[in-house]
Amino acid sequence: MKVEAIIRPERLDQVKKALEEKGFVGMTVGEVTGRGEQKGIKLQFRGRTMNVDLLPKIRIELIVKDDRVDELIETISASARTGRPGDGRIFVIPVARSVRVRTGEEVM
Repeated sequence: MKVEAIIRPERLDQVKKALEEKGFVGMTVGEVTGRGEQKGIKLQFRGRTMNVDLLPKIRIELIVKDDRVDELIETISASARTGRPGDGRIFVIPVARSVRVRTGEEVM
């Protein structure tokens, strides 16, 4: 399964550390922008209100065996959670095949 998590940028180090402690080391990490239910934020700048509707986020992608998905979700949730809107979301996507480029072997 592919697990894709969108989290706050400031929580990345905590999430990576928690994942490594549980044995989840292989991951892809990228910077993205987006918005959720909070529909962005309002900032005050030089006496004016500015609407910022796309906020910086981090996307973490991991491929794991089906029997470890729940453990992975719990690990990400616990380490990324602040309790405020905008903490993120986790998606679980089926993976039909995974082939290691270096060797050509099918892995999962």
